[in-house]
Amino acid sequence: MKKKENLHKFSSVVKTSVVVFASLLFSSCVKDRPKAAVEEPVQTPAATKRVFILNEGNFGSGNSSVSEYNTDNDQLIDDYYKAQNSTLMGDVAQSMAKFNGKFYLVINNSSKILVCDSLMKKIAEMGGLNAPRYILPVSNDKAYVSVLFANGVHVLDLNTNSKKGSIPFSGWTEQMVLAHDKAFITNPGGNYTYVVNTLSDAVEDSVYVGPGGGSIVIDRTDNVWVLSAGDQKNSIPARLTKFSSTAIHASTSATLTNYWNGNLCVNRTKDTLYFLNTDVFRLSITDVTIHPTIFVAAGTKSFYGLGVNPNDFRVYVSDAIDYSQRSSIYVYDVLGNQKKTFKAGINSNSFYFE
Repeated sequence: MKKKENLHKFSSVVKTSVVVFASLLFSSCVKDRPKAAVEEPVQTPAATKRVFILNEGNFGSGNSSVSEYNTDNDQLIDDYYKAQNSTLMGDVAQSMAKFNGKFYLVINNSSKILVCDSLMKKIAEMGGLNAPRYILPVSNDKAYVSVLFANGVHVLDLNTNSKKGSIPFSGWTEQMVLAHDKAFITNPGGNYTYVVNTLSDAVEDSVYVGPGGGSIVIDRTDNVWVLSAGDQKNSIPARLTKFSSTAIHASTSATLTNYWNGNLCVNRTKDTLYFLNTDVFRLSITDVTIHPTIFVAAGTKSFYGLGVNPNDFRVYVSDAIDYSQRSSIYVYDVLGNQKKTFKAGINSNSFYFE
């Protein structure tokens, strides 16, 4: 999490809150603005080329939102959830996921998860979740939810949309990935990423990743990558760690400059990593050494959210500007050429691609 994310993503009271996010065309920069936002409630068909932009809003203001951008017709719906439900989502939208045709919107400071259909109409709500961060379905019936204030991970029953247990940890839990009936769960307040057996819901191992481990992905070779923000107070730099999902103690790592980074992402073919560390960095998983290079320099922008579209390789980056006005979204091709720019909601922190 970037230092400025400390205020927004660490509930987004944090981001170490965290805890930081390329297309094929060879052409010069073009700033194509999307068509005006749709004002009336809409019924968008279940297209395959929608991009959902999750906007945190301002902490304590209850103004989080989801922007829907349709890449087929270049149309932007500014507050898609409100358009479909005639009400606001809540305070601080942290993350979202889609599973079995349902959207799960994790609203951090409202301590709830909104369950919606494919048109984002609300069908259920799970509350009392102690500042939830991310949701990871681990079977058709069960999901894990990382949390900020509960010293563990909630276990949810997806059939009843209710909490049915928890897995204890020391401190807050953050991003998670799934491989071979194992969930790899980051723990930013400590130095380790934990391995949980999803059949027994028991912690069975851990991997040292350094302080502030928050972002995590799996590449095409079944390697797990964890981006750790480091510890500025104790002069411990950021770190990028790689280990096998089947042989976790054979890990390699490299230190990074600066302390506030995150939003580790992997492209469609899962062979290239992107992340934020003020600028947008890129790394091929086949590099002999872990040595990320700058993909897009931030310049005067305050890059805050990052995503890579699996449909066309394009890289989406949000600029939070002053953290109080609507974010600017920039879309880059695989060479780092800007292809589009448009506005989304306040503090756009992540992207979901259909």
